[in-house]
Amino acid sequence: MSEPQTQTAPSPEPLDPEMFDPVCPSPLTPFRIGDKWASLILRCLEGGPRRFSELKVPLRGITSKSLTQSLRALERDGFVVRTEYEGPERRVEYALTPLGRGLLGPLDAACEWTREHWDELIDAHEAGLEAGPNGARAR
Repeated sequence: MSEPQTQTAPSPEPLDPEMFDPVCPSPLTPFRIGDKWASLILRCLEGGPRRFSELKVPLRGITSKSLTQSLRALERDGFVVRTEYEGPERRVEYALTPLGRGLLGPLDAACEWTREHWDELIDAHEAGLEAGPNGARAR
């Protein structure tokens, strides 16, 4: 007798390493969900479940520790679900919950707003950097 085989869903297309527009999601976007990586992770999961290693491809610069912390926070807040698959090829995947998928529209609106106000945001950001950490203008 042979063992029953489990069927797996077809894998989505690989994530594009250049998937993020330099403008959005941007650290200049005044709307935040969770930490600085959360909105980027939500975007990565938009096309379907992903493994940890897949998420790291477009999230250049994120450490494994930061990705783990962000994923745990998104899971705790109900935006992401973590699924462990047993078997000879053990794996873990992360996927958007309906609540997490509901954030994609507001993220689109925030990105559009950021595009429309990009120059103002850059000017304000640069002025803030010149002011220094305590708000006093550097001399």
